[in-house]
Amino acid sequence: MKLSDFDYELPPEAIAAEPARPRHAARLLDLEGDAIYDRIVRDLPSLLRPGDVLVVNNTRVIPARLAGRRGEAGIGVTLHKHEGGADWQVFAKPARKCRPDDVILFGAGFAARVRGRGEGGEVGITFIDPDSGDTLDPAAVETGLATHGSMPLPPYIRRLDGSTSADDKDYQTMFAAQAGAVAAPTAGLHFTPELTSALQEAGVAIAEVTLHVGAGTFLPVTVDNIAEHRMHAEWGQIPAATASRINAARSEGGRVVSVGTTSLRILEACFAAHGEVCEFAAETDIFITPGSRFGAVDMLLTNFHLPKSTLLMLVSAFAGMQPIRDAYAHALDGGYRFFSYGDACLLRLDPAARAGADAG
Repeated sequence: MKLSDFDYELPPEAIAAEPARPRHAARLLDLEGDAIYDRIVRDLPSLLRPGDVLVVNNTRVIPARLAGRRGEAGIGVTLHKHEGGADWQVFAKPARKCRPDDVILFGAGFAARVRGRGEGGEVGITFIDPDSGDTLDPAAVETGLATHGSMPLPPYIRRLDGSTSADDKDYQTMFAAQAGAVAAPTAGLHFTPELTSALQEAGVAIAEVTLHVGAGTFLPVTVDNIAEHRMHAEWGQIPAATASRINAARSEGGRVVSVGTTSLRILEACFAAHGEVCEFAAETDIFITPGSRFGAVDMLLTNFHLPKSTLLMLVSAFAGMQPIRDAYAHALDGGYRFFSYGDACLLRLDPAARAGADAG
């Protein structure tokens, strides 16, 4: 399958620069088979059934973007993957100026020593005290990021002076609890206490998983044959209580509704490893493309995704390539707002993509 199979024309004005206010007022494209309905996110309780379980990602975005200097050279850093303690993998610009043992200064008492450089702008760093050279403890790293870091907005949200104080709140879901993401699980941005109360009153349970979204989610696919693409690994966890709730719902005829592709990826990674949803904690680099089978999730609430992106491949695998093409064409014609701060769509699993279905 070719990368060009997942391309479409997107006018710049379709990219949302601000979220809907209130959040649940965002538009919702409801895709059911070949039928498309225009709704609002706050309609969600009427679209689900008592006994369904909504699975949300409780990761919290950290202030992962840093501006530093190595001597006279400016270095931009976006944290990518925590490797333990004060060690991180980051994307650096320009990475060629980051050599082993170089020190990048971010501010008073907060710097990083370069450990090595990989491919595609990846650099390994260790946060240090620039005065003593000592490695910082996790609490000091957290303080340094809070003081000197900023919200890592995706590159398509343009801000002349970087993220704003409004973004500090807007780019965080109401479920955010477990710090570690460097990108928001954006489908969760549509939820409000009012909406979650309405869902629970409608008999829909809400369960939490964690997947710490990495900056690799924004990296372009650079190979024409998508089977050659390699995903960056992200750490995730399914608590025992969540697994039990999902399995109980399933046994009673309820559906599993994933809020976002991140929740879906950790659920399906667990199912791929164990053949069921169970207590689970691991890194996953699962790459879901058309032809993949789904065993954990029945419905997916997600935003609209970039052309040629791995997330567009995922939703095409879930709902079918032609239905997704039709849905995106409808959304563009109808003035839907795209990407992180944009509108949402509600997808049902293509029966042919369910685990155990006849591959034909």
